Amino acid sequence: MSEAWNPEAPGVLRLPSGRLVRGRGLGYPLPQGPTPGFGVYLLEHEPPAFTWPGRWVRWPDFGLPADDADALAGFREALERADGERVELACLGGRGRTGTALSCLAVLDGVPAEEAVAHVREHYSSHAVETPEQEAYVRAFGDARD
Repeated sequence: MSEAWNPEAPGVLRLPSGRLVRGRGLGYPLPQGPTPGFGVYLLEHEPPAFTWPGRWVRWPDFGLPADDADALAGFREALERADGERVELACLGGRGRTGTALSCLAVLDGVPAEEAVAHVREHYSSHAVETPEQEAYVRAFGDARD
């Protein structure tokens, strides 16, 4: 069990269950404060090594996950770990892929799929989820997650 994210810190999203997760862009400096206990990295190529454990979900920029089952497993692991660990989800810019993944986490946590992108844009970043395909992925995710 680790100390939770500061809910007021940049990039931190509170899910309906109260779990806190952080989204960020790996192209920017690591934010000040505590480091993650676990990360899910949404990149086309393998992420750099971190001092905390993580999971790589292969995901091209402006695209969708290369493997839906792997993405779902990563989202479920992130949600489960966020119950007692500091979890972050990150892509290079912290918007498209990260926003899409955070929207899928919100669906897993109870936000209706049709409302998840708006929820993440309101509570994480107004620029989250960059393409129509990513928006459609989140809407369809509600049906595919079971």
